[in-house]
Amino acid sequence: MGHPTVYPTGVTLYNPEKAWSGYTIVPTKGQGATLIDMNGQEVHVWKDVHGFPNKIFPGGMLMGSRGMRNPKYGLQDQLDLIQVDWDGNVVWEFNKAEFIEDPGEKPQWMARQHHDYQRDGNPVGYYVPGMEPRIDSGNTLVLCHREVKCPYISDKPLLDDVVYEVDWEGEIVWEWLCSDHVEEFGFSEEARNAMSRCPNYRGGTLIENAPALGDWMHINSMSRLGPNKWYDAGDERFHPDNIIVDGREANIIFIISKATGKIVWKLGPDYDNSPEPKA
Repeated sequence: MGHPTVYPTGVTLYNPEKAWSGYTIVPTKGQGATLIDMNGQEVHVWKDVHGFPNKIFPGGMLMGSRGMRNPKYGLQDQLDLIQVDWDGNVVWEFNKAEFIEDPGEKPQWMARQHHDYQRDGNPVGYYVPGMEPRIDSGNTLVLCHREVKCPYISDKPLLDDVVYEVDWEGEIVWEWLCSDHVEEFGFSEEARNAMSRCPNYRGGTLIENAPALGDWMHINSMSRLGPNKWYDAGDERFHPDNIIVDGREANIIFIISKATGKIVWKLGPDYDNSPEPKA
């Protein structure tokens, strides 16, 4: 089968009758965070502010990172998480999750943030009328990485996911480590056997101190539940402060109690325990 060698670039389809007019923030390699309109025209660039992801906040504020850890030693680890104004001035930052000393690299504090974060004011991470993320106060939930050893999962080194709550001064005030709660997920004996043998190896090089790590859960999204009808009806599992998370590799979505750290609701990892998930 033949394949084309020339591909269209820029905006290739825009139907104003079906697409809501707005702006899109795009992390562009070698440039920074780029704001474009519906026709693909560049509106603004925050040079050297990268994003995993970038998010636009009220008042022309932007969230992102000033760089990524050398991939020889880390998997998708962002150096920091920052908020900048329209002119690129840093007005908030978080990096003091872990002090990293990689061979041949400058020792430094890192956030090791990946995939998601949420600022107080808008707990769910997308547009909600009357629920704007705060730009000059409040706490931030940040999804990050940490290396761990957990024999219940595997005797091999693991890349684990950790959720931090960080205050406006950039200090960690609460944290939740995924592997601490592995027995609450309900993995079958077959699943545990598979994870033990191969906990989803990612990254790694032949360089000393840079082993492949078992990315056993691989969380992609994380947010507070926010106001919802199930909590209003009396179900405490859906408290607005509780945190809903997905684990891609473990085939699970679950809710963490912010008060206790326990998993209070889940869908997966198996889907044969009742008619609803089977369907």
